[in-house]
Amino acid sequence: MRRQFLTSTTALVLLLGAGHAYAGMDEAKAFLDKEIGPLSTLSRADQEKEMQWFIDAAKPFAGMDIKVVSETIATHSYESQVLAPAFSAITGIKVTHDVIQEGDVVEKIQTQMQTGQNLYDGWVNDSDLIGTHWRYQQVRNLTDWMAGEGKDVTDPMLDVDDFIGKSFTTAPDGKLYQLPDQQFANLYWFRYDWFNDEKNKADFKAKYGYDLGVPVNWSAYEDIAAFFTGREIDGKKVFGHMDYGKKDPSLGWRFTDAWLSMAGNGDKGIPNGKPVDEWGIKVDENSRPVGSCVARGGDTNGPASVYAIQKYLDWLKAYAPPEAQGMTFSESGPVPSQGTIAQQIFWYTAFTADMAKPGLPVVNEDGTPKWRVAPSPHGVYWKDGMKLGYQDAGSWTLMTSTPTDRAKAAWLYAQFVVSKTVDVKKSHVGLTFIRDSTIHDKSFTERAPKLGGLVEFYRSPARVQWTPTGTNVPDYPKLAQLWWQNIGDASSGAKSPQEAMDSLCADQEKVLERLEKAGVQGDIGPKMAEEHDLDFWNKDAVSKGNLAPQLKVENEKDKPITVNYDELVKSWQK
Repeated sequence: MRRQFLTSTTALVLLLGAGHAYAGMDEAKAFLDKEIGPLSTLSRADQEKEMQWFIDAAKPFAGMDIKVVSETIATHSYESQVLAPAFSAITGIKVTHDVIQEGDVVEKIQTQMQTGQNLYDGWVNDSDLIGTHWRYQQVRNLTDWMAGEGKDVTDPMLDVDDFIGKSFTTAPDGKLYQLPDQQFANLYWFRYDWFNDEKNKADFKAKYGYDLGVPVNWSAYEDIAAFFTGREIDGKKVFGHMDYGKKDPSLGWRFTDAWLSMAGNGDKGIPNGKPVDEWGIKVDENSRPVGSCVARGGDTNGPASVYAIQKYLDWLKAYAPPEAQGMTFSESGPVPSQGTIAQQIFWYTAFTADMAKPGLPVVNEDGTPKWRVAPSPHGVYWKDGMKLGYQDAGSWTLMTSTPTDRAKAAWLYAQFVVSKTVDVKKSHVGLTFIRDSTIHDKSFTERAPKLGGLVEFYRSPARVQWTPTGTNVPDYPKLAQLWWQNIGDASSGAKSPQEAMDSLCADQEKVLERLEKAGVQGDIGPKMAEEHDLDFWNKDAVSKGNLAPQLKVENEKDKPITVNYDELVKSWQK
């Protein structure tokens, strides 16, 4: 989620009609001519039809000033600087779209939830809060809103089924609580040119006995990291891995963003493991959280989770640049673009545009990248059918504390910035795909060679295994902050991985217990389970056809497996 970086948009800031008196079709046509052009999945006639609908639906709200907010990434900067002024000019609704740090968005939405004071009329809020929103019932459920109170302001061309993240924002009650606005995944990043170099291939095969390629599992990733670390390429010593380790809030995302699921903790299930999710939190048949520690059937401190933390620490120390241990997320982000990193197991695709800029050491003279992205390798505890990584889905959220007329005006703006008219152009700016129709647009077929496999990944059947935090997490803001503090103790060496995860699961259970005692989430809030040992809960899970918590695997270094990247992409296209 989050991302404390900002890439400048190349888009024109529109200077469309000033003032409310001029709102209408002339402004809409000027916007379509100047900003959208051929970059839309809709014909020009359908674009104008959709714009006319916005003009008509907005008439009761003309002259209203509304405020919306989102985190700082290129997609939202484009919305704030280009799409908000355009929407204001076309509809007469004046929109102020604030772009602030992601942690501040979470803090402010918590404040609105706690006080009922209407700070913003619309929020682009991570779908990681789906479990929070469903249980506290402080946001409008959009399924009922679109059919009822908000029907008159719901775009007939919205096409909810076209949104690839719809399952992420649907609660166990089957209702949609948020509408995706941007999405990006953390994938495996590697130097395609180095992996295809004949000498590198021959040396690797001679040393390890198998082909250098995209690692399917962590054993292979580790071998590749060891192989490249200290190797001289183009006159420079290179590293086989990149990561970050400073005890800082951004360290929390490194783990809550599904690192444990990549190792194999939790249960099978897409978008999230059930009954135990990738945070190690277990729920009962009514989706009530029952525990986080192994002692209650959870998996936050189980063998798979401890292995996940141990590997993170081992690789950071042995294969990454020494300064990586003192870096935060935003400091570490640009390092692979400097040309001395062979691969990165945990790389956010929100960096794609920055990593593909002409003139960088990792970009060829013709503008094609020297790198590619591929599916993440998985750990020894991972089983087919589990999620394989994280996908951020910043999603439009309407609070119940927002007055109805203001919520309606904000909903119109939200739909405008995710509309089929606008979405292809917006996706070219931010590369944060939300619509299936956009991903398959011919303009992305043309641009794909310059994006290092991003388009191929999003068109592939693999993409469903990358999902946000799920509904097992009952209070995301309270629980998420526990991660960086506890894992930071392992990162600094103050605690062993087992001690750190024991402490984390205990802290999570204190929050669950407080929620249970307070009863604020009613009959879908936590209900803590009895305590037993790992053996008991493993047998219980297996008897019900589940996995978690798994017993410790004797040999955590399994047989390494790699695949040829080009063959992998071909297999998707079949």
